[in-house]
Amino acid sequence: MTPVFDGTAIGWAIASVVAVPVLMVILTEVIGILRRRRSPAVKPLLLLRNWVVPFGGLVGLLVFATRSDQDLVWPRVVATIFGFLVILLSLSVLNYALFATADRGSWRQRVPQIFIEIVRLLLVVVGVAFLFQWVWEADVEGVIAALGVTSIVIGLALQNAAGGIVSGLLVLFEQPFRQGDWITTGGTTGRVVEVNWRALHIDTGSGLQIIPNSGLADASFLNLSRPPGPFTAVATATFAPADPPHVVIATLREVAGDLPTLTPGGEIEVTNAGGGSWSVAIPLDSPVYADSTLSTFRSWLWYAARRRGLSLDKIPVDAAVREAALGHALESAARALHLDDALRDDALRECRVEQFGMGETIDRAGEMGSSVRRVLEGRVILTGPDGEPLPGTVERGDWLGTSALTRERSLTTATAATVVTVLTLPIAFVDRLSRLRPALARDLGADAELRRTQVRDMRAASAPIALRDSGSRAADA
Repeated sequence: MTPVFDGTAIGWAIASVVAVPVLMVILTEVIGILRRRRSPAVKPLLLLRNWVVPFGGLVGLLVFATRSDQDLVWPRVVATIFGFLVILLSLSVLNYALFATADRGSWRQRVPQIFIEIVRLLLVVVGVAFLFQWVWEADVEGVIAALGVTSIVIGLALQNAAGGIVSGLLVLFEQPFRQGDWITTGGTTGRVVEVNWRALHIDTGSGLQIIPNSGLADASFLNLSRPPGPFTAVATATFAPADPPHVVIATLREVAGDLPTLTPGGEIEVTNAGGGSWSVAIPLDSPVYADSTLSTFRSWLWYAARRRGLSLDKIPVDAAVREAALGHALESAARALHLDDALRDDALRECRVEQFGMGETIDRAGEMGSSVRRVLEGRVILTGPDGEPLPGTVERGDWLGTSALTRERSLTTATAATVVTVLTLPIAFVDRLSRLRPALARDLGADAELRRTQVRDMRAASAPIALRDSGSRAADA
């Protein structure tokens, strides 16, 4: 066997007997310190202490203790094992230096594990080849050349499949999106549920769509979850150029401000694009609410535009239809309002019929009302100042906003549970009508007192619970 190491047998014997135990003791102490610090360097040091150092000493003893002109197999076998362990140690040290100590968010941390495994396999194959050439004097050049030619043939045969795999690996390495992100690509919007080396899995809400990574590598996509923070949904609307801009802006802001998915404290931005076109930026907590929010916004905007006489989509409100609806509403409410012909003419000039979409806020607690409303169709839910629902619902023939008659702020919030049609009477007209019709004044006063009683009873019912909670906390203290 060709000598692998230079030196004398006695030198290697002393090194194996003395230096190896001392080195293992030192490594044991260092490993103990690093374990307490939870350092990732423990793994390569354990490999060095438990395998590399003992086999290194054994190689020294076998090689120099059996120095002979004869070709002995056992020293070569042990040297091969030792060389393989050195290769594993080198890979472990390289992994620790490059990836185990990588900073969060750095390119080293984003390297996909499959990349690391492929490179590790290649290094092991090359290292083993050189090890066999060094220890066994094997001719590995022919094997490497054959492997190279074979890999070229296989690459040409599988270039399409290999291209998709490489594209997937590049996507994994760059990580333009992560699991849980919302993306839009090719007209499809969904949440990323899985990213692997072959394809991207998107939950679109109506099924799981699989998009090959090769297609993503050649196409553009929009990551709705980056940068982190509130997502902005943009709604567009078109009004007639003759509509007053300040009324349009107030309407758009009011409708967007009532949306239930609006980010608390989020700022609504309204932009005039010219020619009657407007855009509204609505901040949301997540893209998952975008479609439902925009649908609700467009529905509510239709009702709000009709109530304010705006020409949404440049379609003006038909005055004849509005007058006919008002006349029909006054006929149905004539007995409750105690109208005669003169008062009916006044009502035609001053009152109006309004509609609210399901979920819209009709009145808000804490605000001073400017009108009184009589429900013609639909159902309304009332909630107190704390958001707790009041018993029962307001339905056809009931009143809303009667606290405005005494110039009091509303104690309740009225929300449309269905599409609601109301007859809206201005306060000035109701005041004049109440002086002429005392029975109407009594009805409206009774309704206002009923709401005050309901809110007072609700607060009284919740007060003992709050007192018990505060008493229990005091007892615990």
